[in-house]
Amino acid sequence: MKTAVISGGNGGLGRALAAQLEHQGWHCVLMDIDIGGLEPSPSRTPVAVDLTDATALAHTAEQIIAARPSIDMVIYNAGVSQIGMFAQADMPSHRRVFEINYFAAVAMAQAFLGPLRDSQGTHLAISSVAGFAPLHGRTAYAASKHALQGFFTSLRSEEAAYGVRCLIAAPSFVATNIGNPEITDDGIVRPGSAADGIDYMSPQAAASVILSGVEKGREFIPVGRVARLAALIMRASPGLYQRLMRRNIAAQKPTPDTGS
Repeated sequence: MKTAVISGGNGGLGRALAAQLEHQGWHCVLMDIDIGGLEPSPSRTPVAVDLTDATALAHTAEQIIAARPSIDMVIYNAGVSQIGMFAQADMPSHRRVFEINYFAAVAMAQAFLGPLRDSQGTHLAISSVAGFAPLHGRTAYAASKHALQGFFTSLRSEEAAYGVRCLIAAPSFVATNIGNPEITDDGIVRPGSAADGIDYMSPQAAASVILSGVEKGREFIPVGRVARLAALIMRASPGLYQRLMRRNIAAQKPTPDTGS
């Protein structure tokens, strides 16, 4: 039985990915800071860990590697967003977004590098449209996803010699926490909670697209119509994308009440 390790395993997309992989005969190790509601089974092992605690993450990875016959895929799905203008943000919150979205994934990649080489397995990074295109009001989030995408794109060339794949999935808007952002004072919110998204996908639909892309060996997997269109426009004309984004922002601004 192949093993997939999924960070952010108790989120909507993490659960959906696990359910579909388990249906295909995989064993899934679901890593999250809170594993409430996740029950262990012959095809599932929930593991509680703070991914931003380097010592705890390294220890947990060692335990997983020792417990499973092989590690065949690691899915870097844990993440948070931050909604708000940069002028009102502070550096600690900006760093917090990077700790979860980028540095935790890099630490995981390092911990599972050897086992994935042994199995000639797959690194699967869950990025975002914000990983290859600008996103208004989410500077920290977009920067962290650009960093994540840059890391795994670069790692791809290093690990190819070992038969290891580095794939990147870029969803647009996945409705995992709509109406439940759990927003903190510094604007950090749960992923998939934004109310200003368009063309939302269910976690199940997004997981199906992602795993279909993995099966086909696609190095870059845009997930959803918005992601596919954004990827095409950014490839053809980044300037056009910027203009369209600004036009959309202007259209969403309320018209001032000038009175009668």
